[in-house]
Amino acid sequence: MGHEKTLSALLPAMAGANVIYGLGNTETGVTMDYGQMVMDNEFAGLIKFTVGGIPVSDETLAVDVIREIGPGKDFLSHKHTMRNMKTAQTYPKLLDRKIRDKWEKDGSKTIYDRSWERANEIIDSHTPEPLPEDVLKGMREIVLEAEEEFAAMQKK
Repeated sequence: MGHEKTLSALLPAMAGANVIYGLGNTETGVTMDYGQMVMDNEFAGLIKFTVGGIPVSDETLAVDVIREIGPGKDFLSHKHTMRNMKTAQTYPKLLDRKIRDKWEKDGSKTIYDRSWERANEIIDSHTPEPLPEDVLKGMREIVLEAEEEFAAMQKK
């Protein structure tokens, strides 16, 4: 499902869409799944990173560094590489890039297991900020208007 959701969101994002629909949905939108929502949030971040493209500048091209080091030498330990590698790739929190032995030693948790754990952490610890009074009042007015409209329809 993760693969399908990523591809289903990546293609419209690459075409310029700025809304990704269905985060957390499973079973063609019939079911909402908190673990899936957390997982989809990570996928959305990776998609956003991808759609951002590859920055091309004097700094990213590092032509001076290439000249300095020369062909066939070690670029990986150069300070330019070390300084830029943190922004040139993604560091997902849920996708596990460990080698299999390390992954198994750490409990063989799937991305779905890790996503549910993170969803439960959020549910247990998040305290939403209260809405401002004017927003609450506006929402209440919308509900009252809808109730009046519904009552009027029932009388017909």
